[in-house]
Amino acid sequence: MYQIRTMTIEDYEEVYKLWKKIKGFAIRSIDDSREGVSRFLERNPKTSVVALEDGKVVGAILCGHDGRRGCLYHVCVDPEYRLKGIGKAMVVQAMHALHGEKISKVSLIAFTENDIGNAFWKVIGWTKREDLNYYDFTLNKENIIRFNE
Repeated sequence: MYQIRTMTIEDYEEVYKLWKKIKGFAIRSIDDSREGVSRFLERNPKTSVVALEDGKVVGAILCGHDGRRGCLYHVCVDPEYRLKGIGKAMVVQAMHALHGEKISKVSLIAFTENDIGNAFWKVIGWTKREDLNYYDFTLNKENIIRFNE
């Protein structure tokens, strides 16, 4: 039987190993480093979760908020442990944590090629947005200088 609990930085090594097992998973060198995850967990100490089975991390969600909207990042379950309700249980715990911090809306990003993930979100009742475009900008010194020119 699995257990869901709040993630701490002590879980990082096992969570990182899990991320490396997930096909098509994108790991960023800065944000997903131990230091990057530590910063994230310091800002959001109660909202990220891990799933454990027999003491081993088999699922994880980085979850945080900006005071208005919550966001789920890196939602994953070890392929060997899927279809047991672990993903849904982790999402529910993360949503309870966000609700406890008075957050009333939560979003996530799923790669369009992630058929398994997109099917999961649809099955558990999340709405795919068709009314907006998602943009990002990599913050580094060179890009900021170039942008300012």
